[in-house]
Amino acid sequence: MRVWIDLTNSPHVLVLRPVIEELRRRGHRVDVTARDFAQTLGLCDRLGIAHTAIGRHRGERLPDKARGLASRTRALLAWSRSVGGWPGGGWRGRAGSAPFDLAIGHGSNDVTVAAALLGIPVTTAFDYEWATVQHQINCRLADAVVVPDVIPVERLAPYGATGKVRAYAGLKEEYYLADLEPDPAVLDELGLDHEAPLAVVRTPPEVSLYHRFHNDRFARVLTRLREQGQVVVLPRTDDQRRELRDAGGFVIPDRPVDGPSLVGLADLVVSAGGTMNREAVALGTPVYTTFDGRPGAVDDALIADGRLRRLDDPDAIDLVRRDRAADAATGTGRIRRDVGVFTDLLLAPVMDDARRCGAGT
Repeated sequence: MRVWIDLTNSPHVLVLRPVIEELRRRGHRVDVTARDFAQTLGLCDRLGIAHTAIGRHRGERLPDKARGLASRTRALLAWSRSVGGWPGGGWRGRAGSAPFDLAIGHGSNDVTVAAALLGIPVTTAFDYEWATVQHQINCRLADAVVVPDVIPVERLAPYGATGKVRAYAGLKEEYYLADLEPDPAVLDELGLDHEAPLAVVRTPPEVSLYHRFHNDRFARVLTRLREQGQVVVLPRTDDQRRELRDAGGFVIPDRPVDGPSLVGLADLVVSAGGTMNREAVALGTPVYTTFDGRPGAVDDALIADGRLRRLDDPDAIDLVRRDRAADAATGTGRIRRDVGVFTDLLLAPVMDDARRCGAGT
Protein backbone atom coordinates (compact mmCIF):
# COMPACT_ATOMS: atom_id res chain seq x y z
CA MET A 1 0.00 0.00 0.00
CA ARG A 2 1.18 3.55 -0.73
CA VAL A 3 0.34 6.21 1.87
CA TRP A 4 0.64 10.00 1.61
CA ILE A 5 1.20 11.92 4.85
CA ASP A 6 1.07 15.72 4.96
CA LEU A 7 2.66 17.77 7.75
CA THR A 8 1.58 21.40 8.14
CA ASN A 9 2.77 22.36 11.63
CA SER A 10 5.58 21.45 14.01
CA PRO A 11 3.58 19.18 16.38
CA HIS A 12 2.36 17.06 13.48
CA VAL A 13 5.94 15.96 12.76
CA LEU A 14 6.17 14.46 16.24
CA VAL A 15 2.67 12.96 16.13
CA LEU A 16 3.15 11.19 12.83
CA ARG A 17 6.84 10.25 13.09
CA PRO A 18 6.14 6.89 14.81
CA VAL A 19 3.16 6.30 12.48
CA ILE A 20 5.47 6.69 9.48
CA GLU A 21 7.89 4.23 11.06
CA GLU A 22 5.10 1.78 11.88
CA LEU A 23 3.69 1.90 8.37
CA ARG A 24 7.11 1.24 6.87
CA ARG A 25 7.71 -1.56 9.37
CA ARG A 26 4.53 -3.16 8.02
CA GLY A 27 5.91 -2.92 4.49
CA HIS A 28 3.95 0.07 3.20
CA ARG A 29 5.44 2.87 1.12
CA VAL A 30 5.08 6.31 2.69
CA ASP A 31 5.52 9.67 0.91
CA VAL A 32 5.67 12.81 3.06
CA THR A 33 4.90 16.41 2.12
CA ALA A 34 5.55 19.28 4.55
CA ARG A 35 4.64 22.96 4.75
CA ASP A 36 7.20 25.64 5.55
CA PHE A 37 5.71 26.88 8.82
CA ALA A 38 7.15 27.22 12.33
CA GLN A 39 9.73 24.42 12.74
CA THR A 40 8.03 21.82 10.57
CA LEU A 41 10.81 21.47 8.01
CA GLY A 42 13.56 21.69 10.61
CA LEU A 43 11.98 18.96 12.70
CA CYS A 44 11.63 16.73 9.66
CA ASP A 45 15.34 17.15 9.04
CA ARG A 46 16.21 16.59 12.69
CA LEU A 47 14.17 13.40 12.90
CA GLY A 48 15.35 12.08 9.56
CA ILE A 49 11.94 12.23 7.86
CA ALA A 50 12.49 12.47 4.10
CA HIS A 51 9.95 14.93 2.74
CA THR A 52 9.01 17.22 -0.10
CA ALA A 53 8.61 20.83 1.04
CA ILE A 54 5.49 22.34 -0.53
CA GLY A 55 3.99 25.75 0.25
CA ARG A 56 4.16 28.02 3.26
CA HIS A 57 1.91 29.65 5.82
CA ARG A 58 0.24 32.70 4.24
CA GLY A 59 -0.80 34.68 7.30
CA GLU A 60 -3.16 35.01 10.24
CA ARG A 61 -6.27 36.56 8.69
CA LEU A 62 -9.02 34.34 7.34
CA PRO A 63 -8.64 35.63 3.73
CA ASP A 64 -4.91 34.89 3.91
CA LYS A 65 -5.64 31.39 5.14
CA ALA A 66 -8.13 30.85 2.32
CA ARG A 67 -5.56 31.95 -0.26
CA GLY A 68 -2.99 29.70 1.37
CA LEU A 69 -5.35 26.73 1.23
CA ALA A 70 -6.09 27.29 -2.46
CA SER A 71 -2.45 27.84 -3.39
CA ARG A 72 -1.02 24.89 -1.47
CA THR A 73 -3.80 22.55 -2.56
CA ARG A 74 -2.96 23.30 -6.19
CA ALA A 75 0.70 22.61 -5.46
CA LEU A 76 -0.14 19.32 -3.76
CA LEU A 77 -2.29 18.28 -6.72
CA ALA A 78 0.57 18.99 -9.11
CA TRP A 79 3.02 17.11 -6.91
CA SER A 80 0.72 14.11 -6.62
CA ARG A 81 0.32 13.93 -10.38
CA SER A 82 4.09 14.13 -10.87
CA VAL A 83 4.96 11.35 -8.41
CA GLY A 84 2.10 9.18 -9.63
CA GLY A 85 3.05 9.34 -13.29
CA TRP A 86 -0.51 10.05 -14.33
CA PRO A 87 -1.35 10.79 -17.93
CA GLY A 88 -2.36 14.38 -18.70
CA GLY A 89 -5.89 15.66 -18.37
CA GLY A 90 -8.20 15.74 -15.38
CA TRP A 91 -7.21 15.76 -11.74
CA ARG A 92 -8.52 12.29 -11.07
CA GLY A 93 -6.76 10.55 -13.92
CA ARG A 94 -8.21 7.23 -15.08
CA ALA A 95 -10.36 5.07 -12.83
CA GLY A 96 -8.14 3.21 -10.39
CA SER A 97 -5.07 5.20 -11.40
CA ALA A 98 -4.68 7.25 -8.20
CA PRO A 99 -1.05 7.06 -7.05
CA PHE A 100 -1.94 6.67 -3.36
CA ASP A 101 -4.18 4.25 -1.51
CA LEU A 102 -4.66 6.64 1.42
CA ALA A 103 -3.84 10.21 2.51
CA ILE A 104 -3.41 11.19 6.17
CA GLY A 105 -3.24 14.60 7.83
CA HIS A 106 -3.42 15.87 11.40
CA GLY A 107 -5.50 19.02 10.97
CA SER A 108 -4.27 19.57 7.40
CA ASN A 109 -7.01 21.10 5.25
CA ASP A 110 -4.67 21.06 2.27
CA VAL A 111 -4.24 17.30 2.00
CA THR A 112 -7.93 16.66 2.69
CA VAL A 113 -9.05 18.90 -0.16
CA ALA A 114 -6.37 17.60 -2.52
CA ALA A 115 -7.15 13.97 -1.74
CA ALA A 116 -10.88 14.53 -2.23
CA LEU A 117 -10.23 16.08 -5.65
CA LEU A 118 -7.98 13.17 -6.55
CA GLY A 119 -10.43 10.53 -5.38
CA ILE A 120 -8.02 9.25 -2.72
CA PRO A 121 -9.44 8.01 0.62
CA VAL A 122 -8.34 10.38 3.38
CA THR A 123 -8.12 10.37 7.17
CA THR A 124 -8.05 13.52 9.27
CA ALA A 125 -7.13 13.62 12.95
CA PHE A 126 -7.31 16.28 15.68
CA ASP A 127 -7.84 16.61 19.41
CA TYR A 128 -9.35 20.09 19.80
CA GLU A 129 -12.95 20.22 18.61
CA TRP A 130 -13.55 23.98 18.48
CA ALA A 131 -11.34 24.85 15.47
CA THR A 132 -14.57 25.15 13.52
CA VAL A 133 -13.32 26.45 10.17
CA GLN A 134 -10.73 23.71 9.90
CA HIS A 135 -13.16 20.97 10.91
CA GLN A 136 -15.95 22.10 8.60
CA ILE A 137 -13.61 21.33 5.71
CA ASN A 138 -11.80 18.27 7.02
CA CYS A 139 -14.66 16.34 8.58
CA ARG A 140 -16.96 16.76 5.58
CA LEU A 141 -14.36 15.62 3.06
CA ALA A 142 -12.56 12.95 5.09
CA ASP A 143 -13.47 9.27 5.14
CA ALA A 144 -12.33 8.83 8.75
CA VAL A 145 -12.07 11.31 11.63
CA VAL A 146 -9.66 10.15 14.35
CA VAL A 147 -10.09 11.86 17.75
CA PRO A 148 -9.73 11.17 21.50
CA ASP A 149 -12.64 9.28 22.97
CA VAL A 150 -13.37 12.04 25.51
CA ILE A 151 -14.65 14.32 22.74
CA PRO A 152 -18.44 13.82 22.59
CA VAL A 153 -19.44 12.69 19.11
CA GLU A 154 -22.37 15.13 19.14
CA ARG A 155 -19.87 18.01 19.11
CA LEU A 156 -18.52 16.70 15.80
CA ALA A 157 -21.87 16.12 14.11
CA PRO A 158 -22.25 19.77 12.90
CA TYR A 159 -18.98 19.33 10.99
CA GLY A 160 -20.29 16.36 9.03
CA ALA A 161 -18.36 13.72 10.99
CA THR A 162 -21.31 11.45 11.76
CA GLY A 163 -20.45 7.84 11.00
CA LYS A 164 -16.78 8.67 10.38
CA VAL A 165 -15.44 8.99 13.93
CA ARG A 166 -12.72 6.59 15.06
CA ALA A 167 -11.92 7.24 18.73
CA TYR A 168 -8.82 6.34 20.71
CA ALA A 169 -8.25 6.12 24.45
CA GLY A 170 -6.05 8.63 26.23
CA LEU A 171 -3.90 11.32 24.61
CA LYS A 172 -2.23 11.20 21.21
CA GLU A 173 0.95 12.18 23.07
CA GLU A 174 0.80 8.91 25.01
CA TYR A 175 1.11 7.09 21.69
CA TYR A 176 3.78 9.08 19.89
CA LEU A 177 5.94 9.54 23.01
CA ALA A 178 5.66 5.93 24.11
CA ASP A 179 9.19 5.12 22.94
CA LEU A 180 10.81 8.29 24.29
CA GLU A 181 13.48 8.21 26.97
CA PRO A 182 14.40 11.89 27.58
CA ASP A 183 17.93 12.62 26.39
CA PRO A 184 19.95 14.91 28.72
CA ALA A 185 22.03 16.00 25.72
CA VAL A 186 19.37 18.65 25.00
CA LEU A 187 20.32 20.40 28.27
CA ASP A 188 23.95 20.58 27.18
CA GLU A 189 22.94 21.76 23.72
CA LEU A 190 21.16 24.73 25.30
CA GLY A 191 23.88 25.42 27.89
CA LEU A 192 21.64 24.56 30.84
CA ASP A 193 22.64 23.54 34.36
CA HIS A 194 21.49 19.97 35.02
CA GLU A 195 20.97 20.71 38.73
CA ALA A 196 19.17 24.06 38.61
CA PRO A 197 15.35 24.33 38.39
CA LEU A 198 14.15 24.40 34.80
CA ALA A 199 10.93 25.75 33.31
CA VAL A 200 9.90 25.33 29.68
CA VAL A 201 7.43 27.89 28.35
CA ARG A 202 5.50 27.93 25.07
CA THR A 203 4.11 31.28 23.95
CA PRO A 204 0.50 31.89 22.84
CA PRO A 205 -0.39 30.67 19.32
CA GLU A 206 -1.11 34.10 17.87
CA VAL A 207 -1.60 32.88 14.30
CA SER A 208 -4.30 30.37 15.20
CA LEU A 209 -7.90 31.06 14.23
CA TYR A 210 -9.30 29.70 17.50
CA HIS A 211 -7.06 31.77 19.81
CA ARG A 212 -7.77 35.48 19.36
CA PHE A 213 -7.04 36.63 22.89
CA HIS A 214 -3.96 38.53 24.02
CA ASN A 215 -2.64 36.65 27.03
CA ASP A 216 -1.69 39.41 29.52
CA ARG A 217 -0.52 36.95 32.13
CA PHE A 218 2.43 35.80 30.10
CA ALA A 219 4.79 38.69 30.88
CA ARG A 220 4.21 38.21 34.62
CA VAL A 221 4.66 34.45 34.34
CA LEU A 222 7.95 34.82 32.47
CA THR A 223 9.28 37.43 34.93
CA ARG A 224 8.48 35.29 37.96
CA LEU A 225 9.99 32.14 36.46
CA ARG A 226 13.15 34.01 35.46
CA GLU A 227 13.59 35.03 39.10
CA GLN A 228 13.39 31.42 40.26
CA GLY A 229 15.49 29.44 37.82
CA GLN A 230 16.32 28.68 34.21
CA VAL A 231 13.63 29.41 31.63
CA VAL A 232 13.62 28.03 28.10
CA VAL A 233 11.07 29.86 25.97
CA LEU A 234 9.84 28.45 22.68
CA PRO A 235 8.37 31.37 20.71
CA ARG A 236 5.98 30.87 17.82
CA THR A 237 6.81 33.96 15.77
CA ASP A 238 9.85 36.07 14.90
CA ASP A 239 8.27 39.06 16.65
CA GLN A 240 7.98 37.05 19.87
CA ARG A 241 11.60 35.92 19.51
CA ARG A 242 12.84 39.51 19.17
CA GLU A 243 10.78 40.70 22.14
CA LEU A 244 12.11 37.91 24.36
CA ARG A 245 15.72 38.57 23.35
CA ASP A 246 15.27 42.26 24.15
CA ALA A 247 13.90 41.36 27.59
CA GLY A 248 16.94 39.20 28.36
CA GLY A 249 17.44 36.38 30.83
CA PHE A 250 15.76 33.64 28.79
CA VAL A 251 17.13 30.72 26.82
CA ILE A 252 15.66 30.88 23.33
CA PRO A 253 16.70 28.06 20.96
CA ASP A 254 17.74 29.33 17.54
CA ARG A 255 17.05 26.00 15.83
CA PRO A 256 14.79 22.98 16.39
CA VAL A 257 15.69 21.07 19.55
CA ASP A 258 14.57 17.80 21.10
CA GLY A 259 11.40 19.31 22.53
CA PRO A 260 9.92 16.16 24.07
CA SER A 261 13.18 15.41 25.91
CA LEU A 262 13.28 19.01 27.12
CA VAL A 263 9.71 18.73 28.43
CA GLY A 264 10.45 15.37 30.04
CA LEU A 265 13.50 16.78 31.85
CA ALA A 266 11.85 20.04 32.93
CA ASP A 267 10.61 20.73 36.44
CA LEU A 268 7.67 22.76 35.17
CA VAL A 269 5.94 23.50 31.87
CA VAL A 270 3.73 26.50 31.14
CA SER A 271 2.01 26.78 27.79
CA ALA A 272 -0.79 28.75 26.19
CA GLY A 273 -1.23 26.08 23.56
CA GLY A 274 -2.25 22.47 23.76
CA THR A 275 0.37 20.08 22.42
CA MET A 276 3.15 20.90 24.86
CA ASN A 277 0.72 20.77 27.78
CA ARG A 278 -0.34 17.29 26.81
CA GLU A 279 3.25 16.21 26.19
CA ALA A 280 4.04 17.26 29.75
CA VAL A 281 1.06 15.29 31.05
CA ALA A 282 2.11 12.22 29.07
CA LEU A 283 5.68 12.49 30.40
CA GLY A 284 4.70 13.17 34.02
CA THR A 285 5.95 16.78 34.15
CA PRO A 286 3.93 19.33 36.21
CA VAL A 287 2.16 21.65 33.79
CA TYR A 288 0.05 24.80 33.80
CA THR A 289 -2.16 26.06 30.99
CA THR A 290 -2.81 29.73 30.31
CA PHE A 291 -5.04 29.07 27.29
CA ASP A 292 -7.76 31.73 27.10
CA GLY A 293 -9.83 30.23 24.31
CA ARG A 294 -12.74 27.86 24.58
CA PRO A 295 -11.49 24.73 26.37
CA GLY A 296 -11.83 21.42 24.58
CA ALA A 297 -12.95 18.12 26.06
CA VAL A 298 -9.37 16.85 26.37
CA ASP A 299 -8.23 19.75 28.55
CA ASP A 300 -11.46 19.68 30.57
CA ALA A 301 -10.84 16.01 31.38
CA LEU A 302 -7.18 16.57 32.27
CA ILE A 303 -8.04 19.49 34.56
CA ALA A 304 -10.79 17.46 36.23
CA ASP A 305 -8.29 14.65 36.83
CA GLY A 306 -5.71 17.06 38.24
CA ARG A 307 -3.18 16.22 35.51
CA LEU A 308 -3.33 19.76 34.08
CA ARG A 309 -3.71 22.96 36.09
CA ARG A 310 -5.01 26.37 35.08
CA LEU A 311 -2.69 29.25 35.92
CA ASP A 312 -4.99 32.03 37.07
CA ASP A 313 -2.49 33.82 39.35
CA PRO A 314 1.05 34.16 37.96
CA ASP A 315 2.32 35.20 41.41
CA ALA A 316 1.38 31.78 42.78
CA ILE A 317 3.69 29.86 40.47
CA ASP A 318 6.75 28.26 42.05
CA LEU A 319 9.65 26.76 40.12
CA VAL A 320 11.36 24.08 42.20
CA ARG A 321 13.23 20.89 41.42
CA ARG A 322 10.92 17.92 40.89
CA ASP A 323 11.08 15.03 43.32
CA ARG A 324 11.05 12.28 40.71
CA ALA A 325 11.18 9.52 43.31
CA ALA A 326 8.04 10.92 44.94
CA ASP A 327 6.36 11.17 41.54
CA ALA A 328 7.08 7.50 40.91
CA ALA A 329 5.85 6.51 44.36
CA THR A 330 2.56 8.38 43.97
CA GLY A 331 1.96 7.22 40.40
CA THR A 332 2.41 10.71 38.95
CA GLY A 333 4.23 9.46 35.92
CA ARG A 334 3.99 8.33 32.36
CA ILE A 335 1.36 6.47 30.38
CA ARG A 336 2.66 4.67 27.29
CA ARG A 337 0.28 3.41 24.62
CA ASP A 338 0.69 1.25 21.51
CA VAL A 339 1.27 3.35 18.39
CA GLY A 340 0.04 0.38 16.36
CA VAL A 341 -3.47 1.00 17.72
CA PHE A 342 -3.31 4.66 16.66
CA THR A 343 -1.97 3.66 13.24
CA ASP A 344 -4.82 1.19 12.69
CA LEU A 345 -7.36 3.97 13.31
CA LEU A 346 -5.64 6.22 10.77
CA LEU A 347 -5.83 3.35 8.26
CA ALA A 348 -9.57 2.95 8.85
CA PRO A 349 -10.74 3.88 5.31
CA VAL A 350 -8.68 1.17 3.60
CA MET A 351 -9.15 -1.37 6.38
CA ASP A 352 -12.91 -0.85 6.30
CA ASP A 353 -12.89 -1.35 2.52
CA ALA A 354 -10.87 -4.55 2.92
CA ARG A 355 -13.32 -5.89 5.49
CA ARG A 356 -16.29 -5.07 3.24
CA CYS A 357 -14.65 -6.83 0.33
CA GLY A 358 -13.93 -9.84 2.52
CA ALA A 359 -17.51 -9.97 3.73
CA GLY A 360 -18.72 -9.92 0.16
CA THR A 361 -16.75 -12.96 -0.97
